[in-house]
Amino acid sequence: MPSSSSTLPWAKNVAYVHFLVMSVLISDVVHCSSDRNVIDSNLLTQKIGTRRATIVDISGQGDFRTIQAAIDAVPEGNSNWTIIHVRKGVYREKVHIPRNKPFIFLRGNGKGKTSIVWSQSSVDNYQSAAFLVESQNFVAFGISFKNEAPTGIAYTSRNQSVAAFVGADKVAFYHCAFFSSHNTLFDYKGRHYYDNCYIQGSIDFIFGRGQSMFHNCEIFVIGDKRAEIHGSITAHSRRSAGENSGFVFVGGKIYGVGSLYLGRANAPFSRVVFANTYFSRTIVPQGWTNWSYAGSPDRVYLAEYKCHGPGSASKDRAKWSKQLDDKEVAPFLSIDYINGKQWLPAWL
Repeated sequence: MPSSSSTLPWAKNVAYVHFLVMSVLISDVVHCSSDRNVIDSNLLTQKIGTRRATIVDISGQGDFRTIQAAIDAVPEGNSNWTIIHVRKGVYREKVHIPRNKPFIFLRGNGKGKTSIVWSQSSVDNYQSAAFLVESQNFVAFGISFKNEAPTGIAYTSRNQSVAAFVGADKVAFYHCAFFSSHNTLFDYKGRHYYDNCYIQGSIDFIFGRGQSMFHNCEIFVIGDKRAEIHGSITAHSRRSAGENSGFVFVGGKIYGVGSLYLGRANAPFSRVVFANTYFSRTIVPQGWTNWSYAGSPDRVYLAEYKCHGPGSASKDRAKWSKQLDDKEVAPFLSIDYINGKQWLPAWL
């Protein structure tokens, strides 16, 4: 292991048709400031198009009391979408979607109502994760993922407490939330899509080598005043020019307590792009850092495009970071960056 439902009412069908029309009008370019791209659970349920559903209810009013029991009941080699509806409640369990169980739609009642909570820290990021998905074609909606375990003073403890480990291709999260501090979201590998999600942390809290798009996401910084060094939102680990990976943030906002970098060069070809994103003063003027990376930062691709807010001033940015023009940013604004029209249910 690595270390590091039912038919919609007529009115909602009209709303869905309106969504499709607007999607055509804006082509495949994702402008995160627009509400025309908002995707809800009814739309996802309709697009997935299955009547195979089970209910998880912590009070015992469903098919299962625990989420893992419902996942365990999904047949190995599953080839058709299965909905696991997780009703409101705090589910205190470690949840794992194994490699042999694809096509699962884990649908909560909202990130403020349905939560998966675990408390585990480890020197192994994978082992610490509260939620792990290792099977392709997975979708989650309206769920919070939280690791409550403390990690000690930043950079003096090797223990991490990952909220979610995403280690499979073709995985999407809609209106979900991720809570921890150091190393919150382990976006390990594969193509991923995060839509209108909330991500909270203090040190390298979005990390890995995934090829991922974060659309209209809210990033909240928790300052760690016990440590002198600034933390980073991202730590991407692209290791060669031919590796088609990188984190792309389109729209959304960054705010919080304390101050930190947008990201750090965690590997020779680290790639992170922020486009049309609001930065509060929590972003330090330098913007980016190569802290702990011994090589030259000249080959990394840490970039911004038309970001705004008091933390977006570019005059003091690290000299090796980039301010992109319209042509340079275009490939990153399209859902084609993750080949989304080929696998995201909402785009099929």
